Amino acid sequence: MKIAFFGSSLVSAYWNGAATYYRGILRALASRGYDIAFYEPDAFERQSHRDIPDPPWARVVVYRADEGGVYEALEAAAGADLVVKASGVGVFDELLEREVLALQGPRRRVVYWDVDAPATLERLAAAPLDPLSSLIPRYDLILTYGGGPPVVRAFEALGARRCVPIYNALDTQTHFPVPPDPCFAADLAFLGNRLPDRESRVDEFFFAPAAQLPQKSFLLGGNGWGDKAMSGNIRYLGHVYTAQHNALNCSARAVLNINRSGMAKFGFSPATRVFEAAGAGACLITDAWEGIGDFLEPGSEILVARNGDEVARLLSELGDVRARHIGEAARSRVLRDHTYDHRAETLCRVLECAGGSRR
Repeated sequence: MKIAFFGSSLVSAYWNGAATYYRGILRALASRGYDIAFYEPDAFERQSHRDIPDPPWARVVVYRADEGGVYEALEAAAGADLVVKASGVGVFDELLEREVLALQGPRRRVVYWDVDAPATLERLAAAPLDPLSSLIPRYDLILTYGGGPPVVRAFEALGARRCVPIYNALDTQTHFPVPPDPCFAADLAFLGNRLPDRESRVDEFFFAPAAQLPQKSFLLGGNGWGDKAMSGNIRYLGHVYTAQHNALNCSARAVLNINRSGMAKFGFSPATRVFEAAGAGACLITDAWEGIGDFLEPGSEILVARNGDEVARLLSELGDVRARHIGEAARSRVLRDHTYDHRAETLCRVLECAGGSRR
């Protein structure tokens, strides 16, 4: 099966948290015989901040970030058996959402793959006349980055023919234990871009505990935090390239996951960082959300905090031995149940049951 995939970027994680998700699932599909072309716009300086070269398992097509470039990319994608429009491409999303459906036919299916379903659903609920609402029933299939039963029910209520979550997972070729690097040594590390629907939660779960624990060291990575007021025990790194994630995850005593507000509300939405850190054997502390136990066992494979005070308490009580045991247990669990090979098997069954076959 030939797949044409329109997404934000496969080769750059710059202001693009979905990159590692795309890489993991698409590499796993390619290993099963799928022929993948990834179409991404030349936008947001991503091509000058690449994490990886063009991979051998997918053909990367970088198109101009203008209307003409979009139509040229769509014309090139017409030879595929399956066309995927991911959410959050970043430029001309409405145009793409509408025009990919023109490629639909008896021998070509078109899929909408939402990598931020909670945000999409909240947007559509607030604006019922949003053009995407009328398009959802026309797609052959809706796939989501997560969200579980609440997200499935919400898309079905909008008329989706079928909605299936394909969760984040561990890419074993990219994320694994490495020796600690003193450059990333800290009691608690958090990696995440500064986004409007995350910032208040980062204030509560990261900046407030840092202020409460001046004797502890905190490490902050991600774009956009440079002008943020923060206590003196926080060291800000700026953008951290994917190749450095293992060292960061293996060097801090604990790694913090903070879901965006929509993902926390819907639940069942583990971020890519959860599996990246677990795959490296890091001790994870996460904000509380429904469905955590489906992925990692609270208390033994991951630590759960309902607020910033609980983050501070967990960190104060966490010793090196317990942190190591939790990290080792998390790594064992994700290797057993949550790799992209597991996700690809699920997706292959979905695609083949929907009428396509690998060829």
